[in-house]
Amino acid sequence: MRAHLQSIDQLPPLLAAQRLAFDQQGPVSAELRRERIQAVIDLLVDHHQALTEAMDADFGGRHPGFGLMNDVLGSLASLKHARDHLGEWMPNEPRQVFSPYDQMGAEAWVQYQPKGSVGIIGTWNAPLFTLLSPLACAFAAGNRAVLKPSEIVPRTAALLAQLIDQRFDPLELAIITGGVEVGQAFASQPFNHLVFTGSTEVGRDIMRRAAEHLVPVTLELGGKSPVVIGASADIGEAARRLAIAKGINAGQICISPDRVFVPAAQCEEFVRQFSAAFSGLYPSVADNPDLVSIVNQRHLQRLDGYLAEVRELGVEVVQCPDVAFDAQQRKRPMSLVINPPLSSGIMREEIFGPALVVLGYSDIRHVLEEINQGERPLALYYFGSDQAEQDQVLGHTLSGGVSINDALMHAAMETAPFGGVGASGMGRYHGREGFLEFSHVRTVYKAAAADPRAEWGMLPPYHAGFTGVMQSQITR
Repeated sequence: MRAHLQSIDQLPPLLAAQRLAFDQQGPVSAELRRERIQAVIDLLVDHHQALTEAMDADFGGRHPGFGLMNDVLGSLASLKHARDHLGEWMPNEPRQVFSPYDQMGAEAWVQYQPKGSVGIIGTWNAPLFTLLSPLACAFAAGNRAVLKPSEIVPRTAALLAQLIDQRFDPLELAIITGGVEVGQAFASQPFNHLVFTGSTEVGRDIMRRAAEHLVPVTLELGGKSPVVIGASADIGEAARRLAIAKGINAGQICISPDRVFVPAAQCEEFVRQFSAAFSGLYPSVADNPDLVSIVNQRHLQRLDGYLAEVRELGVEVVQCPDVAFDAQQRKRPMSLVINPPLSSGIMREEIFGPALVVLGYSDIRHVLEEINQGERPLALYYFGSDQAEQDQVLGHTLSGGVSINDALMHAAMETAPFGGVGASGMGRYHGREGFLEFSHVRTVYKAAAADPRAEWGMLPPYHAGFTGVMQSQITR
């Protein structure tokens, strides 16, 4: 069987074969885990240019340097960290045995075992990273895997499938390409763990399908990630850093800032500073190689629809840069939407593109209430130097992760877990927590040679005072 599956019908026998190979192999050595990870690293290093060109072609305009930074180097960082640290994560962990058996020679430990076969469904906005970053943790934990890239980036998916087919035994790593039907059937398979990156709506469907086989899931979803700019913040610097973050991948990132809460008195200044910063980074739109295209016409129409709606409602929209652009192309300037109504689409749906909602506020407590009334976001950002206010924001909100006085940066932490909460997802990868996510954590108890329970009157037939002895142990 080839590593590139040609039909979904090939997946069930492959999973059965992976299961048999897994059971027969037994413990997976650290050396073999490193070899598997290194093979993925070598694939990326040897073919980074072709993969970057494929992503550029799929987007219809995505700077090669950005593709290298976001997907190739991002994936390499995850893979190398897992490769270099899995030896620290694998050993059994001793645990304290309960009294009095600890005094009699009993032992206990926690064993970290691979689960078996992990299915990973990637997304289009980071087509390599969302497959290979979780794969790093899955391989570090000793698992085998099957990948399902997004059909929205067909050239990237086809090339990755070709390269995996050339380099991997399908019993260790396989890949299948295809559309929505393939993805749904993929999620319905009896994997030992399933990873999905994408929208909350699709995530719910993935979880329902996985539940048929009681497959544990890691869901990396999204949400309307908020930014809270405190009264103590440097407005110019906050605007500059948010302009940088929002421009990355044209806002087509699951942790991209979605709405910014700004003190009402500083709202106008924030808009001016953001517009200047963003326009400095992207002074033109048409044929600007630094500006990433909207991935396809469907997403472009969705975004244009949000903006058309708020303009019809009379909402102020500030375009940056304020230059003419070709509406037939899929590149768009950044649009700052000032105080739109709650009923508008751009306030109800995740933007996932080059637009940002700016909301003025007078009391930060009301901001936190508004954030908490919605679904839990994948990311939250706070700008300010007031420690008490920072503690207030962190203590009264719940999100997948947080960056303070910057945006997006927490997700680059390979030493710390990345994941969502509630509607923004469940589970996590990166670092030791990612290793644990894809490991079966098994408790092992080893008894002492002697068993005194009969001597202590702990076994049937129970003596007359047995209940009283048990009651005497009930303490506060």
